[in-house]
Amino acid sequence: MDPALPIVALSLLLGAIIAFLFFSTYYRKRQSEIQSIADPNPKPLSSKAPPKKPLSKPHSSDKDQNKRHHPLDLNTLKGHGDAVTGICFSPDGRNLATACADGVVRVFKLDDASSKSFKFLRINLPAGGHPTAVAFSDDASSIVVASYTLSGCSLYMYGEEKPKTSEDKPQTKLPLPEIKWEHHKVHDKKSIITMFGASATYGTADGSTIVASCSEGTDIILWHGKTGKSVGHVDTNQLKNNMATISPNGRFIAAAAFTADVKIWEIVYAKDGSVKEVLNVMQLKGHKSAVTWLCFMPNSEQIITASKDGSMRLWNINVRYHLDEDPKTLKVFLIPLHDSSGTTLHYDRLSVSPDGKILAATHGSTLQWLCVETGKVLDTAEKAHDSMSKHPPF
Repeated sequence: MDPALPIVALSLLLGAIIAFLFFSTYYRKRQSEIQSIADPNPKPLSSKAPPKKPLSKPHSSDKDQNKRHHPLDLNTLKGHGDAVTGICFSPDGRNLATACADGVVRVFKLDDASSKSFKFLRINLPAGGHPTAVAFSDDASSIVVASYTLSGCSLYMYGEEKPKTSEDKPQTKLPLPEIKWEHHKVHDKKSIITMFGASATYGTADGSTIVASCSEGTDIILWHGKTGKSVGHVDTNQLKNNMATISPNGRFIAAAAFTADVKIWEIVYAKDGSVKEVLNVMQLKGHKSAVTWLCFMPNSEQIITASKDGSMRLWNINVRYHLDEDPKTLKVFLIPLHDSSGTTLHYDRLSVSPDGKILAATHGSTLQWLCVETGKVLDTAEKAHDSMSKHPPF
């Protein structure tokens, strides 16, 4: 017998024993893990142990996702109890006034546009009034509001009341705005559809704010923002107005009405800075259908119009109209917005950025940004608002 055979047999036996112990331990460990995973209701370590949190995502994150309609959607101003009917930035761009169908005007402080909450001043209109338009007067502390009731349209100018202080009781809260002037049954009891204000700086104007209110009828009235005095009145002589606005320097008024032509008036100022007269000086002719909206460029020398004919036009109105020189069409752009059948849609609101390079335009709840120089679409936001609000963000 070979003396090496017992040694080999002993080695094989020891190896088998070691392998058995190893796999036995491994098998018991795996069984313990499987039971732990399979047990759907493990006993808590303590009776005071907190319950397990659900695996579904919290509703707050879902809401945060739904809040943002577009990457350019910076923020949402909350607090309105009904549809927003008018909106206006203050001259310095740091305040935003909104008119709401709930009968309240809110002036938001936009010191930080990305803030989670905004402070706002609440102005309650007289009972029964429904605000339709707002415009800032001289500064952010005074605002003109158009309100409509069954008896007609009214205008109110709200301004800050001087704080009353005494030695015994110092002023702790800012005073609410009070009515500085008001007019009732203006525009022959018709509703005011648009209202814009501008600081009159052209020629001999004294820098006062001139507010232009446009009715759903055919008339446009100019108001002195501080005193409330009516300083001018024009009639478009059309079936109805679509809108009217005033140039940034307070020189021109432009109105879009029932026809394809846009009428322009010049406000002539006296040597003392007051309004002397308002003259019909030119018309913009070229569109084939009604003009739905228009806006002045920041230099007050050009106008952009949008029409139901599916086009936009950029006009130069810095002409010698007293020598019968007509305004010139600088550019014509086709509106780059179509419905599902390919039909060109029209814009119902326009607004130009302060640098005059970007045009914001809307159709219903669709918002587009366009290059003023080329007319090309820079970006589009579908369903920019949950409701059918039509106000651009500029």
